[in-house]
Amino acid sequence: MRSRAVEGLVVGDRFVISRSFSADEIESFGRLSRDFNPVHDDQIYIELKGFAAPIAHGLLTASLLTEIGGQIGWLASSMSFRFKRPVYANERLQCEWVIMEIDDRGRARAEVTIKNPKGQTVLEAETTGIVPNEQERARLRSLMLT
Repeated sequence: MRSRAVEGLVVGDRFVISRSFSADEIESFGRLSRDFNPVHDDQIYIELKGFAAPIAHGLLTASLLTEIGGQIGWLASSMSFRFKRPVYANERLQCEWVIMEIDDRGRARAEVTIKNPKGQTVLEAETTGIVPNEQERARLRSLMLT
């Protein structure tokens, strides 16, 4: 991903990553974010909500966007999320990020879809931001060499 950003991002560039979140990571995110919604850790409340098990925090799932954005040097100006399905611990997620627009000032828009192992969309997102300019791409190149 970083090498693609060094070359210069263009409309149609597509990035895909895959990862899962362990129960410990979900618990750690809850402490870090102070999101103590019981859907993340209280079995009785989880069942009352109709979930099979504790679910990952929506913003933890959305952090897959920031993994890609960070790799390509995208400076985000907005993100919008549509949470479609719950994400459970150890589910292997696939995140696809596609650049849809870039204007002459480097302002860009990307669409992002995250799917669970069944191929079901768990999150749809849109992010806008600024792609790296020539000097920033040169710095990204040098960071790849260290």
